[in-house]
Amino acid sequence: MNTGAPVEAEVRIAARPETVFPYLVEPDQLMRWMGEEAKIDPRPGGQFWLRIGGDDIAVGTYLTVDPPRQVVFTWGWVGNEEVPPGCSTVTFDLRADGDDTVVSLTHRDLPESWCDRHLDGWNHFLPALPEAISADR
Repeated sequence: MNTGAPVEAEVRIAARPETVFPYLVEPDQLMRWMGEEAKIDPRPGGQFWLRIGGDDIAVGTYLTVDPPRQVVFTWGWVGNEEVPPGCSTVTFDLRADGDDTVVSLTHRDLPESWCDRHLDGWNHFLPALPEAISADR
């Protein structure tokens, strides 16, 4: 499989990393900005299962959970032979910048033909993260 360049996106959030981190690892908070149903066990080796919408279900395994700095998990789609569960890796890095947090997302190991779709998806969902946090404060 030819993998494309990593998909990268970034968002600034008017909240500290300790406030942002739960929105990446707690099911109710995760669904506030991405997905309709989450079954996650955020610890290394734990399950990542997220119904984005309809039959679109992303599945993987947590590799790193380092509060409040980083979350890494594998990613792929149920029933998709080109991007099967666990075939790619998503990394969220949180960096404090004053009272804000900069969240950098890197999605690696995607088939080249799927990079643009995932970039579009992350560019759709990632801006909803600061909106969810702001609405909850």
